[in-house]
Amino acid sequence: MIKVQEAEKQIIVDYAVLEKRPSDSDLLAPAIEIHQQRLGRVPDLVAADAAFYSTAGEKAAHQLGVKYVSVPNRSTQSKERKTLQKTRWFKKGQKWRTGCEGRISVLKRRHGLTRCRYKEERGMKRWVGLAVISDNLINIGRALAVKADKS
Repeated sequence: MIKVQEAEKQIIVDYAVLEKRPSDSDLLAPAIEIHQQRLGRVPDLVAADAAFYSTAGEKAAHQLGVKYVSVPNRSTQSKERKTLQKTRWFKKGQKWRTGCEGRISVLKRRHGLTRCRYKEERGMKRWVGLAVISDNLINIGRALAVKADKS
């Protein structure tokens, strides 16, 4: 089980190899704190799938300074919540999240995460880390190339 956290330009800012599958809803606030620690600011928008939803997590995200939290609550009966989930910014956040889902697929296809060539937990962490570094190098290169073209 791995957790991958992505920011703008498809740059992976955090990853973790987890021994046991944690509850996704417990990972939202810590992910925002990691983003703030690594990038010096909280994101304006946080997007995740419905497994990450919890009232406490959404409240913590807003308390940390996140303006928009796009995490759907599939089991809501609240008319206000349903209206919120139909807003343009919420849908845009979910479209961005769907694009991020492809990151794990790319890590598997392009960087060999389908099968670890090392042994034990240390080897798995090394294997995932090398895949993340490789993918970040490609995406940073692309971002810099686009920036250079605009100059």
